[in-house]
Amino acid sequence: QVQLVESGGGLVQAGDSLSVSCAASGRTVIAYTMGWFRQAPGKEREFVAAIRWSDGSTYYTDSVKGRFTISRDNVKNMVYLRMNRLKPEDTAVYYCAAHGPYSTRWPRLSTEYAYWGQGTQVTVSS
Repeated sequence: QVQLVESGGGLVQAGDSLSVSCAASGRTVIAYTMGWFRQAPGKEREFVAAIRWSDGSTYYTDSVKGRFTISRDNVKNMVYLRMNRLKPEDTAVYYCAAHGPYSTRWPRLSTEYAYWGQGTQVTVSS
């Protein structure tokens, strides 16, 4: 069982930066692949980025490459998403999720993630 709690969302202007955080707890959390998803009103939940606890390797969806950075702190059991040069289309509820354990894939479908946080709102004004 893995418990996830997001924090750090807010209202920013286009071009600004913002970080969201995910506190993870539970047994063998280090064995999981952690993902960030987002869901805008009226749209499906979409994959944003993922990171493996074990080695820190990362994977991004094309629309955020070069702007967003996912990272983790193995001591604090935290996962972060640093978002730079934000655009209005980045507005969404951002969710932290866990896939695994011990997976070697980079899953992009929300159905492949068993554990979810409650989400945190990010709003980017134009």
